[in-house]
Amino acid sequence: MQTALFTNARIATMTPSTAPYGLIEDGAVAIEDGKIIWAGTSGELPDSVSNFPQQSLEGRLMTPAPIDCHTHIVFGGDRAREFEMRLEGASYEEVARAGGGIVSTVKATRAASEDDLLAGALKRVDAFLAEGVSLIEIKSGYGLDAETELKMLRVARRIKDMRPINVETSFLGAHAIPPEYIGRADAYIDEICIPALDQAHVEGLVDAVDGFCEGIAFSPAQIGRVFDRAKHLGLPVKLHAEQLSNLHGAALAAGYGAISVDHLEYLDQAGIDAMAKAGSVAVLLPGAYYTLRETRLPPVAALRETKVPIAIASDCNPGSSPLTSLLLAMNMACTLFRLTPEEALAGVTRVAAAALGRTDCGRIAPGLRADLAVWDVDHPAELSYRIGFNPLHQRIFGGS
Repeated sequence: MQTALFTNARIATMTPSTAPYGLIEDGAVAIEDGKIIWAGTSGELPDSVSNFPQQSLEGRLMTPAPIDCHTHIVFGGDRAREFEMRLEGASYEEVARAGGGIVSTVKATRAASEDDLLAGALKRVDAFLAEGVSLIEIKSGYGLDAETELKMLRVARRIKDMRPINVETSFLGAHAIPPEYIGRADAYIDEICIPALDQAHVEGLVDAVDGFCEGIAFSPAQIGRVFDRAKHLGLPVKLHAEQLSNLHGAALAAGYGAISVDHLEYLDQAGIDAMAKAGSVAVLLPGAYYTLRETRLPPVAALRETKVPIAIASDCNPGSSPLTSLLLAMNMACTLFRLTPEEALAGVTRVAAAALGRTDCGRIAPGLRADLAVWDVDHPAELSYRIGFNPLHQRIFGGS
C-alpha cells in the first residue's frame, strides 16, 4: 500500500464552494494507492493519516492536474508556409479551398509511419507534461482513409504506455473531405468514415466520436449520419461547430446528448439553450481564435447566463493552433475572451474532465485520482496572469 501526505499547502480544490477556487488555506491532502482519501485544513487532519510519509509544500499552491480536452497532436509534417500565407492576407477558408489546410496535413500523415507519428507526438506530449498535464484527449482526422485513421488512433493509444499520462481518443473521420472524394462527401461518409469508425470500435481504439460541421467540411445531415452510427455503437459524441459560420451544429450535437461542443464563435441562443438542456460542455479554443486572427468572440456572457459549463483547451494542431501550452491557453482565454482566472482554471480541471465524460479527476476530493500539480505561486490567478512562464514545482500522477 502506497501512501503520502502533503501538508502546508494552499489548495485550490476546484470543488464548487463559497470560497473562490474552492480554496483551502494551510491545507493537507492524504493519498493512498493512487487515490485522494482526505483533503482539508491541517488542523482537521485525522489520526488515520497522521503516520503517512509527509512532504511539506512550504506554502505552495496545489491544484488538480491540468487536463487538455481537445487536441490533434498526432500528425505528420507542419504548416508553417500556411502561417505565412495567412499573414499575406489569405483566410483560413481560402487556404483550405486552395488545397492547403487539413488536406495538406493528411498527405503528410498518410506518408508517415506509426513510429514516426509517435515520435512527433511525444515531443508535444512532453511539453504538456512539463506544465503538469495528467490527461489529454487526442483526435484522429488527418488520415481520411480507414488505414490512416486507425494508425493515428493506435499511436494515440501507445502514448500512455510511453509517458505517465492518461489519454482519451476521439474518432474524427468526419474532419475534412479528402481530395479523392471532393464533391462526393456523402460517398465519403458511407464508404470510408462509417466503416473506419466500425473498425476502430472493434479494435477498442475509440472513446468518443467527433466531427467538423462547417461549410468547408460536413453538413449537419452528414454529421447526423455519423452520430447515428456512434449512438448505435454506444459511443458518446462531441462536435467542432460554429467556428466559421452558424450551421446549427451545436443544436444538432446537443440533440445527440453531446458531452461537448467546441469552438462556438458563431453560436446562437438556440444552440446555447440546446446545450444547456443536454448538459453539453462548451469547449473554447483561444489558440485557434488567436492564430486565425478571428474577430467574432464566442458568446461567453450568454453561456454564463444559461449556465453552460465552459472548458478551455489548446486545440494543439499543425494549422490553426500550433499551441503546446495549456497555461498560455488559460491566459488567452482571459485576455481574449474575458474569462476570469477562476473560470480558466476550472476550464482546464473540473470542466475539462466533464468535457471528456470523466468523473474521476479534475478536482481535489476524496475518491478521485491523485493527479495533482504543485506550483511556485502565491495565488491561483497567477496561473492565468503570467505569459510564457511555467511555475510548476511538482507533478503528481496517480499518487506518484
